[in-house]
Amino acid sequence: MAPGLKVGIAGIVIALILLIIGIPLWAVALVFVIAAAIPVGGYLMLDKSQRRRLRGIRRRQVGR
Repeated sequence: MAPGLKVGIAGIVIALILLIIGIPLWAVALVFVIAAAIPVGGYLMLDKSQRRRLRGIRRRQVGR
C-alpha cells in the first residue's frame, strides 16, 4: 500500500473517531480535507515524466 494512501486512510479514521467523540463538525471536516489533500499534493508535486512513469506502473499492475 502506498504511503500516501496510508495517510489518507489514517486521516479518515481519525476524522470518524473525532466525530464519534463529539469534536465540532468543522474540526472533523478540516482533518478529513487535510487527509485527502496530502496524497493529492504529493502527486501534483511530481513533474510530467514522473507522473507518466507512475501511470505506466499503475497500468502494468492493473493488466496483470
